[in-house]
Amino acid sequence: MLRWLLLRAYRLPSRPSPPEPASLGLHAEDRTLCAEDGSRLRAWLVAPPPDAATHRPGPAVVLTHGWGSHSGDLLPVVPPLLAAGLTVLLLDVRGHGRSDTVEFMSMPRFAADIEVALDELRADPNIDPDRLGLVGHSVGAGASLLAAARDPRVGAVVSLACLAHPAELMARTPGARLLPTRLLAAARRTVETTIAADLDDIAPLTSITRGRSPVLLVHGLDDTTVPPTDATRLADRGLQAGRPVALRLIAGADHRSLDTLLPVAAEAAAFLRRSLEPTLRPVSPVRDVAGGPPLA
Repeated sequence: MLRWLLLRAYRLPSRPSPPEPASLGLHAEDRTLCAEDGSRLRAWLVAPPPDAATHRPGPAVVLTHGWGSHSGDLLPVVPPLLAAGLTVLLLDVRGHGRSDTVEFMSMPRFAADIEVALDELRADPNIDPDRLGLVGHSVGAGASLLAAARDPRVGAVVSLACLAHPAELMARTPGARLLPTRLLAAARRTVETTIAADLDDIAPLTSITRGRSPVLLVHGLDDTTVPPTDATRLADRGLQAGRPVALRLIAGADHRSLDTLLPVAAEAAAFLRRSLEPTLRPVSPVRDVAGGPPLA
């Protein structure tokens, strides 16, 4: 019964047809991938003009949306990435956008779909399999950190509005605040059984300590869904583990309006390009606020 209630509470919303890259004047190749359970994953591959000077495979990134969203929501981020010479694979995870429907999704399932997307890029002769990065929003950001923790070949991660721990997000939902502690604990056990994962093990607070690639954390100071303190905690945890981490806190940005995050899109693209160069690594400030002084 509790599992049924949780599946209802966290059911995926109805899926409007996402806008296509052509709506921004982008030429994209429509690709169909196969998830681990056989479901079809749909994706758009958008490539910059070929590098006529080198004729060598170039770097690429997987762009992953958040819960109840789709790849079309992230289209405004694509032009700065292309301008930096990055090929972009815009992924619809299972149950989202144009991909097949499923009974439920979870952060591990998001990560598994990202891993399928990485395999797709590595099989492309125009892409350097050792120069791949990840960009994710919300749950997609947490899943990107999880995928990078499992795959040491991932060269960089840009995280947009990432939660620190899924159990904390569950506890912050309005209905959960009214539940007794014992029932909350039972709900967590049911979730962990359903997704076949321990929430502590898959939490971004854990994942950020397990990878080695540079991470750029971008978070809105007006985010009421995932508080910006989640981002500062992630930065602290990663730095304590010896990982190169940069944090950008954006005044006026909330959780879902990516338009307010676009001023740092070019910076994020430059971060990715530099991180994916074999001999270069970015210099990473610990904390910074767009348009303001570094935080103490």
